[in-house]
Amino acid sequence: MSKNIIIGIAGGTGSGKTTLAERIIEELNEPNVLIIKQDAYYKPHSELSFDERKKINFDHPDAFDTSLLIKHLNNLKNNVPINLPQYDFTTHLRKKETITISPHKVIMLEGILVFENKELRNLLDIKIFVDTDADVRILRRIKRDIKDRGRNFESVYNQYMKTVRPMHLEFVEPSKKYADIIVPEGGMNRIAIDMIVSKIKQILQESEE
Repeated sequence: MSKNIIIGIAGGTGSGKTTLAERIIEELNEPNVLIIKQDAYYKPHSELSFDERKKINFDHPDAFDTSLLIKHLNNLKNNVPINLPQYDFTTHLRKKETITISPHKVIMLEGILVFENKELRNLLDIKIFVDTDADVRILRRIKRDIKDRGRNFESVYNQYMKTVRPMHLEFVEPSKKYADIIVPEGGMNRIAIDMIVSKIKQILQESEE
């Protein structure tokens, strides 16, 4: 396989990172594309009880197994398959099952803190930050966590006030300075998507020459 390209998509919770990634894939029309979510790399903490795991600050950089993520991205860069972790958000545990992933031409890494770690950041060929208003983000998070992750409103609210918002201000928002491209409103920004897709195609073409 020719050289692949790794694109980092960062931004606050509910900012529209996944939507942007999906829109880029649609417009790119390239079958060899992979999306990796940073959330899959939460540390397992199987030694803790469920009540103890619920108290973990999942929005702090220490919540992630970043060393494993870096190792996996380096493997993919070197055309070595990986065993992608699977995470259960209802139990706050990493599943026993993994998914074997082969190298792809385009790899999108999506997560709130993909720019926070320098070593991880340096693996990214393009760094995109999705910038969305806080009120929109929290409403999206409430809807997602209740519908998809088995939470209730009170637990979502408490987590947002205790960890999500403070960690956003301390770690996520400051990481915006590392972005090559800042995209307001994510997947709804047509002009930004066109620019990103054009740049990806250019890099892919240059790598094959």
